[in-house]
Amino acid sequence: MVYLPSHFAETDPEAMHALIRKFPLGLLITLGSEGLVANHIPFVLDVSAEGSARLLGHVARNNTLWRDHDKEREALVVFQSHDAYISPNWYETKRETHEVVPTWNYAVVHAYGRIAVHDDVKWIRAQAGMLTKQQEASQPVPWKMADAPSTYVAGMLEQIVGIEIPITRLIGKTKASQNRIDEDRAGAIAGLRETGDPGDSAMAELMDALLQGG
Repeated sequence: MVYLPSHFAETDPEAMHALIRKFPLGLLITLGSEGLVANHIPFVLDVSAEGSARLLGHVARNNTLWRDHDKEREALVVFQSHDAYISPNWYETKRETHEVVPTWNYAVVHAYGRIAVHDDVKWIRAQAGMLTKQQEASQPVPWKMADAPSTYVAGMLEQIVGIEIPITRLIGKTKASQNRIDEDRAGAIAGLRETGDPGDSAMAELMDALLQGG
């Protein structure tokens, strides 16, 4: 379980779904016969009209994950958004009391659920197609599976196995200096923007949105 002070807790399911969709590469953590195992897998988030959600992915057939995981325990998938180091030099409090220390800001979603394995070519083809459509959407001319020779695609699909995780619970954490006074938060936002690093700028935008939203 993640350490989660109340001021960093993200409880809005739509916000957590949005993070997963924007940062779909999840760290899947399972318990195997030799202990904990971690795999980095891109997922498709599928949400029903009733609000239930599941993660759809696939792994290489040679990856023992699909055969070697504890079926009686929930797996954990960690999705991480932007992160950034926060220097104490940016805080107004430093100029007043010097009672400041560095920290690291980040936003994550932890998704829990038991793994269901799909070794069925129809299911696997549908999942691969959904993932491709999701990731190719920003391309001027999106690539689609039909662009490749059918025999080649069939051969590639034989080498993967489908993974489905019906989500039983979501835990969101957005650590973006909400525990600091507004002047310190504004100073950190300005400091991040001045670094010129795209990741820092993205965190600054997140922090600014939270600050403006109260």
